[in-house]
Amino acid sequence: MARKYFGTDGIRGKVGEGAITPQFFLQLGWAVGKVLAEQKNRTGNGTVLIGKDTRISGYMFESALEAGLIAAGVDVGLLGPMPTPAIAYLTRTFHASAGIVISASHNPYGDNGIKLFNTLGTKLADDVELAIEAQIDKPMTTASKLGKARRIGDAEGRYIEFCKGTLPWGFSLAGLTIVVDCANGATYNIAPLVLSELGATVISICDQPDGLNINLNCGSTKMNQLQKQVLESHADLGIAFDGDGDRVMFVDDRGEVIDGDQLLYIIAAYRKLRGEGCNGVVGTLMSNFGFEKGLEALDIPFERAKVGDRYVIGAMKKNGWLLGGESSGHIVCADATTTGDGIIAALQVLKALMAEQQSLYDLKQRMQNMPQVMVNVPVKNRIDLDADSAVQAAIAGAEKRMEGNGRVLLRASGTEPVIRVMVEGQQHSMVSELAHELAEIVGKAVA
Repeated sequence: MARKYFGTDGIRGKVGEGAITPQFFLQLGWAVGKVLAEQKNRTGNGTVLIGKDTRISGYMFESALEAGLIAAGVDVGLLGPMPTPAIAYLTRTFHASAGIVISASHNPYGDNGIKLFNTLGTKLADDVELAIEAQIDKPMTTASKLGKARRIGDAEGRYIEFCKGTLPWGFSLAGLTIVVDCANGATYNIAPLVLSELGATVISICDQPDGLNINLNCGSTKMNQLQKQVLESHADLGIAFDGDGDRVMFVDDRGEVIDGDQLLYIIAAYRKLRGEGCNGVVGTLMSNFGFEKGLEALDIPFERAKVGDRYVIGAMKKNGWLLGGESSGHIVCADATTTGDGIIAALQVLKALMAEQQSLYDLKQRMQNMPQVMVNVPVKNRIDLDADSAVQAAIAGAEKRMEGNGRVLLRASGTEPVIRVMVEGQQHSMVSELAHELAEIVGKAVA
């Protein structure tokens, strides 16, 4: 059944438009409460936790969700500003029936949305989401026994200790100077403390959220500030999170960005070469071809999933693998937690770094990203490109020219009326030429 409100990763949009209104969130909170209360085999203790990032609209939506849940007779635990993965973890450890995150991740402050976790700290099952959608459109009623709300004051401390506990006893970052870019988001009061309590000298930037500056020219999608600060501070490395803390990117001591593919490779290679074992890694359709070849050289199986953590985690579970992620820095370490977690992934990279006793620049040289060029082709007429002989001949010709050392991907955007034409290979000049030639042929097909 098609969803009316939920996408692959919750609900998201501009504040005041569509579903991103206080009226809808009030109804949504009530619907979540009603569905949980009516489940025959209800899991958890009946409480729903609510956390948020630092957007100014989060106060409004938190209150609306709280009121809806209480009207449905459900108790609420308010976590305040917390990273998305922290809310997944706390939902699990509190044995709550569900956890709700109010966030639009790496989007600007004018957007917002929600994500929901079940009692195990994973995404809601499809049938539960569909039941909530069905309930949303029903008239709102008030339960005879209302729920209660309470603030959970030690949430940050619990999560900080959890993060540190994913490392071996006695692990230390002493001697490292790390610049941390918190994106003026949900990690602002947590990530610097985790790293400093582990012994690092921490220089924290973009850690003064005002409700309007989340992701504003900072964080994992805008790395310039971090690169500059690492160089000026002569730091060993820099770490950038996005607004809700489920993504991470690094900068080495030369100011060069290290993306999610490279970070995931460092973690996988460390586990394989240091005897911890790595039975496979899940990437996405957008994962760099150099990442795939690097894992192949280490005899580590690799599989591509569709873009989105739901699909990455699904492939990991199917294969029984513990590592997966995206080049955007959304990395899942399933032996530590249930969802993508920027802080946990960063600590796994630092664990490898300290064990190898090399600079991050040297460590990343073990895997080289191949040049990648993407061209967006506007779509007027949607057609089946797999059945277009001219397009398929052009793809085959491009792959033949790269002689097995490259990759071609055509992917329809989920948010824009464009076809993304991507080519990867060893030589940037050839990759660029092939991408633009292929984009021209695709453009004729969809004109």
